[in-house]
Amino acid sequence: MPQEENDVKTMTCRQLGGPCDERFERQTADEVIEAQDRHLREAVRAGDASHREAHDEMKGRWRHPRQSMAWYWGVKRTFAELAEG
Repeated sequence: MPQEENDVKTMTCRQLGGPCDERFERQTADEVIEAQDRHLREAVRAGDASHREAHDEMKGRWRHPRQSMAWYWGVKRTFAELAEG
């Protein structure tokens, strides 16, 4: 069954491996991941050193496909288990 437009779930930067509690409210895990990737890039660009390590991990994620897929499926599983709203 497709998700309704208002069926969103929330994950934080910290839940995705980042250093802060910025909230990402999206309909899919992939949208949450994209939002966090954007957040990390913007934070580092703005000079926020606390996000550098997570940003570097994000950039290097796909150099190690097995590890990356484990992270990706873990995020998808966590997202699926979240309550809506």
